[in-house]
Amino acid sequence: MSVAALSFAVFAASQVGTPGPANMALLATGARFGFRTALPFVAGVALGKQFVIWPVGFGLMELADRAPWIFETLKWVSAAYIIWLAWKVANLRLNTKAEARAPGFAAGLIVHPLNPKAWAMIVAGFTGFVAPGTDPLIATATIGGILLACQVLLHPIWTLAGDRIARTLAGTRSEPYLMYTLAALTVASVLFVLFGGGT
Repeated sequence: MSVAALSFAVFAASQVGTPGPANMALLATGARFGFRTALPFVAGVALGKQFVIWPVGFGLMELADRAPWIFETLKWVSAAYIIWLAWKVANLRLNTKAEARAPGFAAGLIVHPLNPKAWAMIVAGFTGFVAPGTDPLIATATIGGILLACQVLLHPIWTLAGDRIARTLAGTRSEPYLMYTLAALTVASVLFVLFGGGT
């Protein structure tokens, strides 16, 4: 009765570090507002995944078995939210500071609860790496701690990458195409999770 912590850490790092809706949002935020200004948003994104982990760890999947329509609805609401974020990104310009206000900690908190990749990753963690009979508190704390550690390490890297890209392209004719590309990648990551079976 335990959690395969090392194996899950490898899985978690591969999932947290690869492209997905949250990482695209981090990349775009870093590009638009700069690394330091984006840090409260980064912190919110990292902490927000805990709002999914703990309910799942303490039995939310039983609700999924009894009322699967709830999760199906959540999946499409989540996708709509991420696509709305992508639309906002597509219409932003890096060199316009007027009316610019970076998303803050609270905005970051809701990214993962509305991120279908996050749900798939967390469910896979509990179903694939937790032995039957493991105490829910131990299992949830282990899964939550490992994912948070991966996010603290890897989310800032995506944000910094956006910042560095923007420093090269801000104010150039390539700038709109950068924002369109970030938006398109965000939408593509959502569609892949919804229809491609990816996590």
